[in-house]
Amino acid sequence: MASSVSTVAAANKLSLNHTVAGTSVPSTAFFGKTLKKVNAKGASSPKVSNRSFRIVAQAQEIDEKKQTDQDRWKGLVTDMSDDQQDITRGKGMVDPLFQAPVGTGTHHPVLSSYEYISQGLRQYNLDNTLDGFYIAPAFMDKLVVHITKNFLTLPNIKVPLILGIWGGKGQGKSFQCELVFRKMGINPIMMSAGELESGNAGEPAKLIRQRYREAAEIIRKGNMCVLFINDLDAGAGRMGGTTQYTVNNQMVNATLMNIADNPTNVQLPGMYNKQENARVPIIVTGNDFSTLYAPLIRDGRMEKFYWAPTREDRIGVCKGIFRTDSVPDEHVVRLVDAFPGQSIDFFGALRARVYDDEVRKWIEKTGIEQVGEKLLNSIEGPPKFEQPKMTIDKLLEYGYLLVQEQENVKRVQLADKYLKEAALGDANADAINTGNF
Repeated sequence: MASSVSTVAAANKLSLNHTVAGTSVPSTAFFGKTLKKVNAKGASSPKVSNRSFRIVAQAQEIDEKKQTDQDRWKGLVTDMSDDQQDITRGKGMVDPLFQAPVGTGTHHPVLSSYEYISQGLRQYNLDNTLDGFYIAPAFMDKLVVHITKNFLTLPNIKVPLILGIWGGKGQGKSFQCELVFRKMGINPIMMSAGELESGNAGEPAKLIRQRYREAAEIIRKGNMCVLFINDLDAGAGRMGGTTQYTVNNQMVNATLMNIADNPTNVQLPGMYNKQENARVPIIVTGNDFSTLYAPLIRDGRMEKFYWAPTREDRIGVCKGIFRTDSVPDEHVVRLVDAFPGQSIDFFGALRARVYDDEVRKWIEKTGIEQVGEKLLNSIEGPPKFEQPKMTIDKLLEYGYLLVQEQENVKRVQLADKYLKEAALGDANADAINTGNF
């Protein structure tokens, strides 16, 4: 008994030499599922004798080809999954009885959000120098210079962090920005005006900080990145006295002001460590920046650029819109000059309107009752259309139809009429007055 106790004690001390009476204890080495026994000199005997033995560890190269389907751990060699993401996906898949309370437990990811692929990351696979898109020289100059300045260390100069690009609706501000990003090889972190309001106070401001830090992490890894916010004035501006000014509006303006003043020290709520992050240029677009909080748009924080495309810019962009339709350049010029007051977006809608005839023919051929089945559940797949021939006469015809619809919206303002008077019996007044009844 004493001999057994001493043997256990020696094993607990991880000693390589053990004294056991009566027999030679075999040394073992593991190879997969098999257990190989290496006997020392002398046959085993039921009698206990005093001898020493060694545990022999034999190294062996792992041969993946020898793994079989019965091997319990066969998948570990080729497993490339992200355990954190797998755990998160499994949340709610089992009975709550076996899960920890909300906010604790292994089904919540440990890593921060910017360690994963950002929900706002926009990746471009197109090269605009090959696709024929037009970038206005003045627009590209302003954007490229602003981004470059924010990545440089200029002596005794404070560079504004935010570039505010504003102008009329449908003038291609966002699309021109994306073209410049493609040309510079930048995959921006995107935000929109719809993310600047929430039912929870403070969520939009936290999201701005989080997206900014995600962009800073991309820059830290050696890739250029910017934070791009679309239609800032629609989410954080005041559109007249009927617009409700919320706590989130205040915090969005205050957060952008704070980031512009301290671009290398942006902390999330509850994180107050003194760890610097990379400086991230912020590009915002909008229609009217006079609706924003005045201290936010001061020159030290935001550099402002009013975008009003010239005739040459409009012609260049429209050539890119109709580049695959074999429309001659002189017809594009004639089309642009025929609608001088329209935005660039008008010509994109005009091009889409030309397909109406082809779609109408397909509906008549298929039958209205079969449209849903052909579009969603057809074995042949969705229908394919040949590219219609776009002549200048057809484009002008559809262009005047679009202008007429715009005039109807401006002329027939039923909301004002219904709010000012009962207007009973005047349902067709406009159609009667215009002779279209």
